Amino acid sequence: MEDKLLIICTYGPENPEKSTLAFVLANGALSTDVKVTVILQAHAVMLAKKGEAEKVSHPGLMPIGELMKSFIELEGELLLCNPCVKNRGLTSDELLPESKLIAAGTVVDEVMRAKSVVTY
Repeated sequence: MEDKLLIICTYGPENPEKSTLAFVLANGALSTDVKVTVILQAHAVMLAKKGEAEKVSHPGLMPIGELMKSFIELEGELLLCNPCVKNRGLTSDELLPESKLIAAGTVVDEVMRAKSVVTY
């Protein structure tokens, strides 16, 4: 079985440290040839709004906009909770094109297929 890490992030711009750490870990894992999927739920979906991640940083850590760009370039998979996106009034046109909207069944499937799951 291929090593797969699933990271579920529920914090967005309101908690720059936790939301940034999710992508620090994701990039670190990708650099060691581990397949990584990040699921953004709750307010974390705001990070996938075009231009929003570039506004988020935490002292001592790389800006989250740069981390997310690297994550996507390294072929990480970015999944967004569709109900969470709708609850915030976001449209698909406002979201990063590399992201994919999902529902609960996909979250369960991702958890069951991952070797490890980390939640922020």
